[in-house]
Amino acid sequence: MNTIHVAGGVGVADTAMASYDAALADANLHNYNLVAVSSVVPAEATVVAVEEAPDLGPAGNRLTVVEARRTVGPKDEVDFREGGRAGAEDAESKRAPRRHPDVAAGLGWATGPGPGLFYEVTGEDSEDVRTRIRSGLDAGGDLRDWDLPDREFHVESAAAEPNRYTTAVVIAAYGESEPILSATDE
Repeated sequence: MNTIHVAGGVGVADTAMASYDAALADANLHNYNLVAVSSVVPAEATVVAVEEAPDLGPAGNRLTVVEARRTVGPKDEVDFREGGRAGAEDAESKRAPRRHPDVAAGLGWATGPGPGLFYEVTGEDSEDVRTRIRSGLDAGGDLRDWDLPDREFHVESAAAEPNRYTTAVVIAAYGESEPILSATDE
């Protein structure tokens, strides 16, 4: 498990789960059972950003990951401009136009002479996601008092499609997949 591959994708479908599956397929990570871990990079690992994940083993295997994921659907709307909060006096006349939020998911990593960190962020705006990743990596390194001079990030984003679900995902896949069932389980 010396290489951690970081890949991302976007998917659009008629259900939230189908859009997530399509985003995983876009990253070539759709055939594994993903097991989420917190965000520490082992000291002996190398983190590599890739367009899509390579073959990491047979379909159905367990794959250890850190994941940033955002899904929006047909009923997800936000105010187009500030103001017009529900419950306020004259709220109906002050209500802002509604729009579908965009999707952005990002994963940043910081490494150095020892262990490193991943930091995952989701939101609507790619630049905001990048800014929050930088801040999170700074805070995580400071908390641990680790020297983490090497920093990178991968962000996936898309405009949400009306009447469908849209998912953006970025995944750090730790090494090769492993069988879920042992030979004695047969």
